[in-house]
Amino acid sequence: MIKQRNKFAEILQKYKYKLHSGDIVAGTVMHDEKRGFLVDIGTEHVGYLPKEEVLVNCKNKKNSNLKLINTTRDFFLVTENLYTKQCVLSIKRLDYIRAWKRIKQMYLEDIIFNLTIQHINKGGIITYLEGIQGFIPNSHLCIVKKDFNFQLMKNKQIQCKILTINENKNQLILSHKSASLTLSSHKFKIGELIYGEVIVVKSYGLFMNVHGIKALLHISEIGYINNYVGIFKTGKFIKVKIIHLNNKYGKISVSLRNLKNITTHHQQY
Repeated sequence: MIKQRNKFAEILQKYKYKLHSGDIVAGTVMHDEKRGFLVDIGTEHVGYLPKEEVLVNCKNKKNSNLKLINTTRDFFLVTENLYTKQCVLSIKRLDYIRAWKRIKQMYLEDIIFNLTIQHINKGGIITYLEGIQGFIPNSHLCIVKKDFNFQLMKNKQIQCKILTINENKNQLILSHKSASLTLSSHKFKIGELIYGEVIVVKSYGLFMNVHGIKALLHISEIGYINNYVGIFKTGKFIKVKIIHLNNKYGKISVSLRNLKNITTHHQQY
């Protein structure tokens, strides 16, 4: 190990290469101290890895720290301590950079994920992808059951796709609706006539369950019916026409306009 360190130091000196903040360096964890680890990175002064810069997923942190000793791996160089001349290193930041790189590639490939629901709040669902926190807003949940208990979903799997990403803001927004529309066995088409169940009545229109997908019947597409709130009760099935599909956002818009007959049913299709 000493020979390897001296050889690396010779290479650095030969080419007059100086390590800088933001570099990725290889090193071996040598010693476990109270607040961090000493890391041999081949330079005159050993590197220092603070324990808060180590991602520890294991409940038994003591055993996890022991496993790091004599481990050789890459580290992110955060800065150099002006007084000790030690390079301050991080595993957490390197994993973060690499996680975002993988997420960007998966976003381009439009992959569907099965992720574990970690938390549920009023705004939606919190989950994790590649260790990065992701959020599924309520508007992108394709949950159409009226009496559904969201708390029972905790720790369950949910299918979703990446909707938007912003590494600078550490923001990862996911969509369950988009994944559900992509995976739906029914292949929706513009202009298709289809039956949907009314699940929510709002002042701006209706939300309907169409083959397990949430669709919007906007008030502007209801036509000549004035008291639609009194006519279209939850649980009724209405024949509508698909007028808009957005696969990325998992949105379906339907219409009653120009339909000769408005047909409703009380049984499921």
